Amino acid sequence: MGIENVKETRKNSCGLDGVNGRFCLDEDATALRQSILDHLHFTLARHENDATQDEWWLATCHAIKDRLLDRFMKTQRTHNRNKVRRAYYLSMEYLMGRLLTNNLYNSGYQDMVRDVLTDLGQDFDTIVDVEPDMGLGNGGLGRLAACFLDSLATMDLPAIGYGIHYRYGLFRQEFLNGHQIEEPDTWTEKGCPWEIKRPLFTQKVKLYGRVSPHVGADGKKKSIWLDYKTLEGVPYDLPIVGHGGGTVNFLRLWESVAGHKFDLEMFNQGSYVEAVREKAEQETISKVLYPNDSTEAGKELRLIQQYFFVTCSLQDIIRRHFQMHDSWDSFDASTVIQLNDTHPAIAVPELMRLLIDENDFTWDAAWTLVRKVLNYTNHTLLPEALEQWSVGLFEKILPRHLEIIYEINHWFLSNEVEVKWPNDDAMKRNLSIIQEGEGRSVRMAYLSVVASKQVNGVAALHTELLKSHLFSNFHELYPNKFINVTNGITPRRWLLACNPRLSDLINRTLGSNDWIRDLDALRGLEAYAEDVDFQKEFMAIKRSNKQAFANLVATDGDACCGVDIDPDALFDVQIKRLHEYKRQHLNLLYILTLYRRLLSDPNLTIVPRVFIFGAKAAPGYTLAKCIIRAINKVAEQINHDPRIKGMIKVVFPENYRVTLAEKMIPAADLSEQISTAGKEASGTGNMKLSLNGALTIGTLDGANVEIKDAVGDENIFIFGNTVQEVETLKQNGYNPYDFYNSNWELREVIDWLRSGYFSPGEPDAFAPICDSLLDHGDPYMVLADYADYVRAQSEVEVAFADSEKWARMAIINTARMGFFSSDRTIGEYSKNIWNLKPVKVSD
Repeated sequence: MGIENVKETRKNSCGLDGVNGRFCLDEDATALRQSILDHLHFTLARHENDATQDEWWLATCHAIKDRLLDRFMKTQRTHNRNKVRRAYYLSMEYLMGRLLTNNLYNSGYQDMVRDVLTDLGQDFDTIVDVEPDMGLGNGGLGRLAACFLDSLATMDLPAIGYGIHYRYGLFRQEFLNGHQIEEPDTWTEKGCPWEIKRPLFTQKVKLYGRVSPHVGADGKKKSIWLDYKTLEGVPYDLPIVGHGGGTVNFLRLWESVAGHKFDLEMFNQGSYVEAVREKAEQETISKVLYPNDSTEAGKELRLIQQYFFVTCSLQDIIRRHFQMHDSWDSFDASTVIQLNDTHPAIAVPELMRLLIDENDFTWDAAWTLVRKVLNYTNHTLLPEALEQWSVGLFEKILPRHLEIIYEINHWFLSNEVEVKWPNDDAMKRNLSIIQEGEGRSVRMAYLSVVASKQVNGVAALHTELLKSHLFSNFHELYPNKFINVTNGITPRRWLLACNPRLSDLINRTLGSNDWIRDLDALRGLEAYAEDVDFQKEFMAIKRSNKQAFANLVATDGDACCGVDIDPDALFDVQIKRLHEYKRQHLNLLYILTLYRRLLSDPNLTIVPRVFIFGAKAAPGYTLAKCIIRAINKVAEQINHDPRIKGMIKVVFPENYRVTLAEKMIPAADLSEQISTAGKEASGTGNMKLSLNGALTIGTLDGANVEIKDAVGDENIFIFGNTVQEVETLKQNGYNPYDFYNSNWELREVIDWLRSGYFSPGEPDAFAPICDSLLDHGDPYMVLADYADYVRAQSEVEVAFADSEKWARMAIINTARMGFFSSDRTIGEYSKNIWNLKPVKVSD
């Protein structure tokens, strides 16, 4: 019997045990109960009468993992026996969140575990809540990768994810006097019960050293990498169960360990620190997600991180290939590799090196094979976000790879650019993988484009801008290489698990739960959008979720802001990485505008509103951290000002992460997607919020364009300059002072922010924000969009005041989100890039 069929069936004759007050459980549930107790006793050495909540959580996870591993082994045996074609997904981050609830929903054990833990005297929700979020990711890039893993397993597609086993996540965010403070994210301190250590598959990694020319016995010249240092990558596997439990794929994460443990002779002579210094240095490579690269040491560590996980992964992919095949002839038929952004771009020269240096390929044969198996997803339109590494740093850390990159660049410019644009040196400079001039550097995005079979954007607008702006010359050179695959989200986590009340309503209304694997089935809800009874039930669930979030921020743990918020107010939510182009400071200016209006007119009546933020700023991003502090200090003033009678509140819970998003998203009424047009590649928070019945206020940027097309103009609030209008403003010499001087309300709120009113004793605390908006050219055109944003917010207020209209709009948003399932996204990758077929795993 497959996992999907395992259900609890209580024996009708039993009810409660009169002595112990326990359920009389069927055989499966009884076995699960015993398995949890066995792990308490024999894995954790604890009696159930003494076990802590952490230990109950660990025992429960181990018991569920036991059941997943049987299916995991069947999956791998089936794939290997059939010599399947696999997709290998290389990503620096996977924002997995908590795994227990997700695994329970996907495997079908959710209700059984809840009842078994209740029978054992434990509160299910309390046990689930002790699990830390896995510190393997940062933002949308990592969350997308996690959604993809879920869809790949759910759709029975053979795939393996590769990444880094970080000991510490990005950081745990705390606020002190409004400032963001970064503390270590010690997500592994309780242990990770899901992972399986695989030391037998350890890979060796070379770093530093020098390259020496060599003539082999066959008379051919070869380059030999000498005097390198060696460390090792030890893999840890996380089982990834698809919904229904038919397929269990896995995510393989690499941890760095020293190639040599320590110098025993030096240790015995008393030099204890020196004896273990190199070991400690080598093991820092997988310690922290995204080390601060504002220093040379930080840059060095980050490049080493990228190479470390890429070479371990490629060596493992090759090893896996030869487990099932006898030669390289079928490598491109059995293997497809996806580079998730430019972080794994070092895979291009590394795969070339492995083929040429270690497997005796000719250069041409290696290059042909590389271009058959590698594909690249671009996630940014910001030129400054496209990774470049200095030639000097490459030469120091990866001298052989720099040599290979020079060879690739020479081949590319001579064989492709010269043929397309004869004698055009300017075009060669423009397209060269090596950026010349002072501080020569390697353009990793260009390297990825040149080497990949396909390059995809992640939203229709984004892909068009890649072809027309960022990579326009490459598109002219390779007209069939660029395709679009719009991002998506998994409905298993982002509706079924995080919003169970709404999921239950949908199941009852549609008469099935088919939407869990076919999100287009939600379209059936449209028939109920005008139904008053359905509207009331839909909005009652929304209010219940808002009340739960209000309780969270009032009193509970690290999400506590100590602020009472009204669940009947409009919950206006902006949750995403803190960056200027995402324009949290535009939202802040609107908050100040409302606040000023309320102070100026005590009789002004507005729809009560709670502004909710969730965001982290990169530790070295000073202006982003200043924006966080400004929001916090403005919130402090507004939330304690009796003059405005609680008409607006501002809350900014600390340490935004997946688990907090799972509380915020079901509670949201309004979704802030207000990036400068042409800057956001896609966004996926916009999809999650709409799926849960929030209405979008946004610019025509990223996937907002496709959301607008899906839900209809009447069910979304669009404002701001379009991509073309932004370009025109730039070409005409954009001057933010034109908007500042012509809009008295905008001028007043900027001056107010600059005045020191919100930062007593620190008059210049928020001057950097105001200077950026005015004297530094307002690079993301906040002032240009301010007036239209205020207009759109007025439309939001009118719509929210009409409860029936708002309910209908919210229902339509949920009903029309089918296109934005990550199952659809993965289906397009499988068909248009990977040529991957589903493989059913028999029972």
